[in-house]
Amino acid sequence: MSLHKKSRVAAVPMGQMDWLNDVPTQGLSAAHVMACLQRWTEQGLLRHIDSALAGQLLRLDAHAHPALLVAAALLAQMEGRGHTCLPVTDLCAPPVTLLGWPAAAVDGPQGLRALWAHLPGTLADWQAALQGPPGHASVRHNDMPDQGQPLVWGGSATAPLLYLRRYAGYEKRVGQGLLQRASEALAVPEVTAREWLDRFFAPNTEALAETDWQKLACAVALRARLSVITGGPGTGKTYTAARLLALLLALHVGESPLRVALAAPTGKAAARLKQSIDHALTGLQAQVPADSGLDLGALIARMGPARTLHALLGARPDTREFKHHAAQPLDVDVLIVDEASMVHLEMMDALLQALPATARLVLLGDKDQLASVEAGAVLGELCRDAAAGRYSAGTAEFAQAVAGQTLPASCRAVGAVPVLAQQTVMLRQSRRFKGAIGQLALAVNRGDAVAARAVLPASFVGFTALARMLAEDANPSQPGALLALQPTTPQAVCDLALGASGKPSYADYLRLMQPGPAGQDAETHAAWVSSVLMAFERFRILCAVHQGDWGTQGLNAAVQKALAGQGLLKITGEWFAGRPVMVTRNDAQLGVFNGDVGLVLPNLEGKHKVWFLDGQALRSVSVMRLAQVETAFVMTVHKSQGSEFEHTALVLPPGGGEVLSRELVYTGITRAREQFTLIEAEAGLLEAAVQRPSVRASGLAQRWAGG
Repeated sequence: MSLHKKSRVAAVPMGQMDWLNDVPTQGLSAAHVMACLQRWTEQGLLRHIDSALAGQLLRLDAHAHPALLVAAALLAQMEGRGHTCLPVTDLCAPPVTLLGWPAAAVDGPQGLRALWAHLPGTLADWQAALQGPPGHASVRHNDMPDQGQPLVWGGSATAPLLYLRRYAGYEKRVGQGLLQRASEALAVPEVTAREWLDRFFAPNTEALAETDWQKLACAVALRARLSVITGGPGTGKTYTAARLLALLLALHVGESPLRVALAAPTGKAAARLKQSIDHALTGLQAQVPADSGLDLGALIARMGPARTLHALLGARPDTREFKHHAAQPLDVDVLIVDEASMVHLEMMDALLQALPATARLVLLGDKDQLASVEAGAVLGELCRDAAAGRYSAGTAEFAQAVAGQTLPASCRAVGAVPVLAQQTVMLRQSRRFKGAIGQLALAVNRGDAVAARAVLPASFVGFTALARMLAEDANPSQPGALLALQPTTPQAVCDLALGASGKPSYADYLRLMQPGPAGQDAETHAAWVSSVLMAFERFRILCAVHQGDWGTQGLNAAVQKALAGQGLLKITGEWFAGRPVMVTRNDAQLGVFNGDVGLVLPNLEGKHKVWFLDGQALRSVSVMRLAQVETAFVMTVHKSQGSEFEHTALVLPPGGGEVLSRELVYTGITRAREQFTLIEAEAGLLEAAVQRPSVRASGLAQRWAGG
């Protein structure tokens, strides 16, 4: 099991303390536990905030069970890794797999197993220790009044879960909110809807495609105020969403116009969503009869730009609060959210609170991508049944009547019928990923490491001029779509940035930048800036970690030095022309948000600004106003979500088994449109990652099980 946001583990041997050997016969004391947690914190196994939570519980209740203190520290650690709760059953034995600690921290004299020898061994014993006696101040149970307890007991009798207080609240509201939206049946004018769907979707001519899943998704979305459309790259999620919008507009009744909003977690993803929706709607207008009164151009203008979720909700500086909430909801009838896999539990809670009860919510995303850095994997939980379908007889009848689609027998429900599955459709045909990159992504996604390796060309060990010649000789007319490297040093990454592979590189945009604009008028300058930004967006280097020579920090410094060494960059202080920067903190006043990437370029007066490209629109911010940024020649895979590049290079760091996962590699591969380069700092990293699927603990599935 792979866990995100791993704790940094210092290479320090376990201490020589003998406190575990001195545990009295009456059992482990709170003092023993706090000493153990402090020791693990000093060694980097736990964060300071993890052990601090245990200390806070001990201050609240001097008689807190030692097992409760251990569970609290691990719960905080799990939240930092993206989990929303801690399964109590995982505590019945030393949680070696759950934590992924090094052997010395597990088996040493003061290690995990040594401590667990003094802790409860059965689920019943753990439950008694965590629940405590009446009046216990730390953990709230379902039958107890809410007195602000920091921990909450949840889950079922056989699969109990322990929560931090605020995550229990988020999960309860999100679980209930999504289930309620999916359960509320809406009246659908079936005959009229069928006529419009037949007009928007051409007859399916592909022999293997018995079901038009895009058409089905539009029909299903009419039935309730929640719909989920998932699928891999090129399956047409935004294409489908555009037709759904046209369908909703065609069926809209009432004097006021249909109010539509588009949003995504990042600025780049929002810009791509808007561009894709506008393009699809413009093309669709030609299929609309002139006398129908359906004006898709007016809908495009009325929607306005797509926004980040923070901008949509009205983020407030230095607070978790938003302008829009239950008492001041969004002014919207339909909200489409793209890249929903990146939406964490807290953000989904805020979004549902701000969304009017009468509004439709459409979530788009790839269920197999990385979940958000923050805690929660809401889309993954929603799409748990997506591949299997599990559609009811009623859903099958509706699909036939409204979309003219016959659901495969393999997608019919056997036994229980999940409510949320009836509003979820998985698009299954990729119109873009049919070549080598698509084959690689599919192999990784199904966990087939052998097939993934077979798709890749033989790896070059090292990367030199000779390797370049071999790559070009293999296909002299066009460089191959895939390249695999196993270099011994990060110099190979610098060589890629310089264009040594013959594929798109950073040298392209820097050579375009160097002459400057052809004229001094605003139009010529804007065209130059746009061309440089688009050239920069052709290539990106992605990696898994921040620290070390193979992380973002080391590689950014190395690539910058290599580009300067070739005369492509002229570094004059912090803000030099050509520097790519990523915003690391939301600033609504400036209109920039965490994850936005821009380039430092001069304006007409020669003053440096950071320029951003949103679709075709340019915007700029003075470098003096951007305090929270970092150089972005290299970025993490997490930060790349919502973006696509003509050529993507994915760096897997040495010893990275604990941070690599199947989802990370899949996400990295699917950022590439035409060419993909895999860089393994040591042999076998691809196989290790593919065999390590990411799992996040959550109670959402339990909350929906009865719905």
